Amino acid sequence: MKDSDFQAVKDRLGDVSRRDFIKFCSIMAAGMGLPLSAGKDLAAAVTDPQRPPVIWLSGQECTGCTESLLRPFHLTLEHLILDLISLEYNETLNAGAGHQAEEHKEKMIEKHAGKFILVIEGAIPTKDDGIYCQIAGRPFVNIVQETAAQAGAVIAIGSCAAWGGIAAAEPNPTGAKGAPQVLTDTTVLTVPGCPPNAYNFVSTVAYFLTYNKLPAMDAKGRPKFAYDRLIHENCERRPHFDAGRFAEKFGDEGHQKGWCLYKLGCKGPVTYNNCSIKGFNDVDTWPVDTGHPCFGCSEAGIGFHVPQFTQADLTRESLITPAATPAGIEYERGGGISAAAAGLAGAAVGAAAGATAVAAGKLKSSDDQDS
Repeated sequence: MKDSDFQAVKDRLGDVSRRDFIKFCSIMAAGMGLPLSAGKDLAAAVTDPQRPPVIWLSGQECTGCTESLLRPFHLTLEHLILDLISLEYNETLNAGAGHQAEEHKEKMIEKHAGKFILVIEGAIPTKDDGIYCQIAGRPFVNIVQETAAQAGAVIAIGSCAAWGGIAAAEPNPTGAKGAPQVLTDTTVLTVPGCPPNAYNFVSTVAYFLTYNKLPAMDAKGRPKFAYDRLIHENCERRPHFDAGRFAEKFGDEGHQKGWCLYKLGCKGPVTYNNCSIKGFNDVDTWPVDTGHPCFGCSEAGIGFHVPQFTQADLTRESLITPAATPAGIEYERGGGISAAAAGLAGAAVGAAAGATAVAAGKLKSSDDQDS
């Protein structure tokens, strides 16, 4: 983007520098696997005054997804929701309330019918005609169905909206479901996580604004740029898994040295997400980095369904894969790869597939000794 082009939106972006703005757009482009040159296209799209608005509906949820949206950007909140994604309705962030907020929502839906982006946060209760979640005296399930029918795109943010999340955990007394299970005749892009990384959501919206279509999705409706690989494959602790080094309990020597958390119930081997590649809140951290096992929150049937400290099932054929990137032979938490390890990294990649089997063997022998 030229300086002259940027100046045209300078008044709307306030104190945001050209450098920070272009950096923001370039990060989104890179995160979606697009060439860096696509950054200028994203920049033009998100600053277009004619871009469609975002209508954000909230059902059975904890507001964690909205909270995550507010935290990870160099840009301030007002620029994010007013200038970048044109957020027109969100119960948590609305300036107005009650009838005023509902009237504004209806006006935006009518004005931008077939063009606006509908974002659904939270599960949708369906039992007893959906009476367990109502807004303005109407069941949430009815509001979702009516609004989705007029939207240009539908995005389910968070695990609750994607597949039911915690609200749908047994015994599920309200009949909670995810948006795809309710909107069976509508294409719903899902951005699961509890909460999801806000970059995954904003990048998806920016892609739609730029190319007038949703990004490529997997079989579960998730954007492939964020959910195409297992967390395990890109985890910084993967070398320890391949070498058979595991923390046995919280606080032991292996845990302190940053060894693999599989035995403590890490669900990284069965969870698809980019948590280990794109950290949260601009500090590039995530649960495993802080010493806690992955909970599997973004995977239906894992998060909120499999006990937290139960070991993940490693029998699936898809798990016997090499690491996505060359892995160091030795790794100490807080330190870098050694010169010797760097020199042997190429050989390590070739042996990675076999290393997974070695790790499984060491797991078995270790478990036998424990018993």
